[in-house]
Amino acid sequence: MIEQRELVLSPEKVRELNDQMEDWAPQEILRFALETIDNIAFACSFGAEDVALIDMIVNIRPDTRIFYLDTDVLFPETYDVRDRIVEKYNPNLIRYSPLLTLEEQAEQYGEALWASDPNTCCNIRKVEPLKRALAGLDAWITGIRREQAPTRANAGVIEVDQKFGLIKVNPLARWTHKQVWKYIMENQVPYNVLHDQGYPSIGCMHCTRPVKPGEDPRAGRWSGFNKTECGLHQ
Repeated sequence: MIEQRELVLSPEKVRELNDQMEDWAPQEILRFALETIDNIAFACSFGAEDVALIDMIVNIRPDTRIFYLDTDVLFPETYDVRDRIVEKYNPNLIRYSPLLTLEEQAEQYGEALWASDPNTCCNIRKVEPLKRALAGLDAWITGIRREQAPTRANAGVIEVDQKFGLIKVNPLARWTHKQVWKYIMENQVPYNVLHDQGYPSIGCMHCTRPVKPGEDPRAGRWSGFNKTECGLHQ
């Protein structure tokens, strides 16, 4: 459980700021958050949105803490874009990994847990590491966008994260897919080559497939299960 602590911004102030910042550019939202909240970090998955945000963040405050959750089953292409990001930006990047190795998980829960119980697998390999990453922080920055999924349609540009008990900043909440890619191309941001192969949303190898024409952008995640989120943004 995340330790419950006093929010760095009151819920009333967050609602006020959310209304005020609704039409701000992502860079303006980031600058405000990074200059207002010292104890803040960016959660990066190395997807299109997140690499765009890294480019913005390092141009505003290069020492900003950026963390990623290494589930041990990410695509090779994801590790590749991580390495290219490090080479270009030299960010303050922190890795969090699960407490259980894949072998220990198999011993306790059986082989290929992601195929039998993806919720438990996500809790072990993503949610618990995220709790450790957020422990002690006052706020975190994410790359979620409203058009990505119905579960994200009401995301504020800044909001109170009730699940984890801190402030959550979503600078790209209002941006479209087209705006994200325009930024990536114009700024020559390294990106995951799987995006060019039909993967709009990229998670772990075993739980991500290419999306067919006309399918929802997140249809390739946990295909065959009634599941669209890993538990980080619910």
